[in-house]
Amino acid sequence: MKVLQINKFFYLKGGAEKHFLALIELLEGAGHELSVFSMRDKKNLPSADAEYFAAPVNLEKFSFRDSVKYFRNSDAIEKLRLLIRQKKPDIAHLHNIAHQLTPAIIKVLKDNKIPVVQTLHDYKLICPNYKLFTQNQICYRCRGKKYYNCFTHRCIDGVAAKSFMAMCEMYYNDSWHKYYDLVDLFIAPSRFMKDVCVSFGIAAERIEVLPNFIGRGEYPILRAEQPADDYLIYFGRLAYEKGVGTLIEALTRVPMSLRLKIVGSGPGEADCRKMVTKYRLDDRVEFTGFQQDKKLRTLIQGARAVVVPSLWNENWPFSVLEAMALGKVIIASKAGGMPEMLGQGKFGLLFEPGDSQQLSDLINKIYKKDHSYLGAAARQEVDKYNPADYLKHLSKIYKRLIKK
Repeated sequence: MKVLQINKFFYLKGGAEKHFLALIELLEGAGHELSVFSMRDKKNLPSADAEYFAAPVNLEKFSFRDSVKYFRNSDAIEKLRLLIRQKKPDIAHLHNIAHQLTPAIIKVLKDNKIPVVQTLHDYKLICPNYKLFTQNQICYRCRGKKYYNCFTHRCIDGVAAKSFMAMCEMYYNDSWHKYYDLVDLFIAPSRFMKDVCVSFGIAAERIEVLPNFIGRGEYPILRAEQPADDYLIYFGRLAYEKGVGTLIEALTRVPMSLRLKIVGSGPGEADCRKMVTKYRLDDRVEFTGFQQDKKLRTLIQGARAVVVPSLWNENWPFSVLEAMALGKVIIASKAGGMPEMLGQGKFGLLFEPGDSQQLSDLINKIYKKDHSYLGAAARQEVDKYNPADYLKHLSKIYKRLIKK
C-alpha cells in the first residue's frame, strides 16, 4: 500500500510529532511504501521526499507573505501536487496541518481521488486556539461555529490581532471552504476527543476511536534493588494550562522530605519559579530543563510517582503512556482522556483539576502506604496500546477507505 503521511513539522517537536514519526517507522517496517509531506526546516530529519516539502512559514514574525499563507498556502498546494504526480499514493493520512500547510491541501488530495484520514491530536477541528481553554479555564464558547469568541476573548496569547487572525482562519477554512468536510474519517485517540467533537457538530460516524500506541519494550521497569527515590516528577511543557502551579501548591502540604523534579520548559517557567520562591520550596524543587530519551526515562524511573496535573482537557498525552509503560504510580487530574487511560482510577489516582488540597491528599496517601500495585497495573494495561494492534486496526481503516 502506498501511504502518504502529512504533518507540518518533520522533527520531534511534541507529542503529535512523536506519534507521526513512530507511525512512519511502523508502516515502513510492515512493508508499506511511505511518502512524507511536510514543511522545510533546518531541524528536519532526513527524508527522501524533502525536495517536495513546502517552504517554511514563520508565524512568530509577521510578514504579509506568511500572513496570506496562514489561510491558504499556495506553495504547499503546488509542492503536494508534484509529490502526488510522482508518488501516486493510495491514501493520505493527515496529522497537524493548520496555519502552515493549511487545510487547502485536503482539496488537492480529493481532486486526485485520494482517500483522506486525519488524526485529531488536538482540538483544532473545533477550536481556533487548539485547546478549548482560554482565560485560565476550559471554554466551549465556539460550539455552533461561533468562532468570533476567539477574537472577543483574545484566545491566542491574549493578543487581539493574533486572535482575529485565528478567528478569520476558522471561518475561511471551515465555514466558507468547508475543507474538513472532505476528510473521509477522523481518528480520535481518546473517547473524550470523539465525544466533544460530536457535541460540536461533527457526525459521530466520521470519527473512529483509535488510541495512540507505545512500544513498551523501550521502557524497562526498575529492578527490585532499585527502589524509587523520595521525589515526585512532572515532565512536559511548562504552561498555565498544564497545572504545574497546582502541583507546586500541593507540595506545601506534604512531608518535607518529599521533593519535586520539574522536567521541561515553556512560557510558564518563570511563573513556576516565582511560585517555588513564594512558598519557600527552593530547596525541594529542581528545574531540570528539557530532557528526552534515556535521560528522561531515568528521571521518571527514579520517581516515587508521576504527576500530571493538567487544567485543560488533555487528549491522549504521551507522558501518561510513557509513565504507564515504565510501571510508575500516576497521579493525574480528571481532565480529557486521562481518566479513560487510567481506567477511571484502576491504574492510577485521579483528582479534580486545580484542586491542590485533593492532590496533596493523594500524595500523602502514596507516601504513607505503598501503591506500587497501581504502577504494575498500569504497566499491564499499556499492553493494549501496542504497535502491532494499532497497525492492524489502522490497516483495516486504510483498506476500507481505499475500497469506498
